Amino acid sequence: MSKSTKWFLLIMLVLAVLAIGFTLIVLMSIGTGVNRTVETVSGSSGEKIALVELRGVIMSSEEIVDQLKRHRENDAIKGILLRIESPGGGVVASQEIYEEVRKTRDAGKPVVVSMGALAASGGYYVACGSSLIVANRGTLTGSIGVVSEFLQLQDALDKLGISVKTIKSGRLKDAGSSTRKMTELDERYIQELMDDVHSQFVGVVETERGLEHVEALALADGRVFTGEQAFELGLVDTVGTYEDAIQIAGIMAGIEGTPTVVKERRRRSLLESWFGDVGETVAGLRQELLGMPALSYRFTAP
Repeated sequence: MSKSTKWFLLIMLVLAVLAIGFTLIVLMSIGTGVNRTVETVSGSSGEKIALVELRGVIMSSEEIVDQLKRHRENDAIKGILLRIESPGGGVVASQEIYEEVRKTRDAGKPVVVSMGALAASGGYYVACGSSLIVANRGTLTGSIGVVSEFLQLQDALDKLGISVKTIKSGRLKDAGSSTRKMTELDERYIQELMDDVHSQFVGVVETERGLEHVEALALADGRVFTGEQAFELGLVDTVGTYEDAIQIAGIMAGIEGTPTVVKERRRRSLLESWFGDVGETVAGLRQELLGMPALSYRFTAP
């Protein structure tokens, strides 16, 4: 192959790479700007309430918080129906969503929670900020507590002949490390953290549900309750279905007749439509493997 041919092929390769890069940029830009649309879920003639869905393990607060803010500031939205189907999740993410729900309620826009099969721990924490909580009879809710899990790998590493050298300043800097046994000091330190975060949860339940401190504390041992039990204990306001919650939200929002339920939907760009499912799967696996918060308001099924 001549030298001139090699140069020609190299230039063509560079141009091809640039063309592919430019095409990808154009495809990614399609659908940017206003990348959300509002679709009608049910009803068509009444005034609007917005459906916000909190599903799965609570890893991040950003998406739900942004939705709540937009609906709170939109005068066309008269109320919000928050559907919770979650075992809870990260302490901070749960707290941030709770605060946004509470702000929306306190701003005068009613937020009605509809609990699905599971609305426990951090999911229940979020619900406490609402105007009213509706649980199905068989809903599992409550699980008022904190959990933190630490892998103990030292014995396995020893068998494999692997050792880890940790250099630290501060005797508690590596408390909870998976490569050494946890000391009594480590356990005491982590337990103090857990107790403080647990106390925060109990305080929210006590305040929002109008319970005495001893009552809230007695319910905060990590147990889950059915919707009927939670109603009897004062943890939820009423027992009903998703459709019941829609009607209640409409009444609280001052809507005559059946409200129109609308929901935000994010519009995908063309490129996201092609590769979005793969990307979401990879992101989900990454969260499961690496992203679980150290402290969680999370229901752990037996």
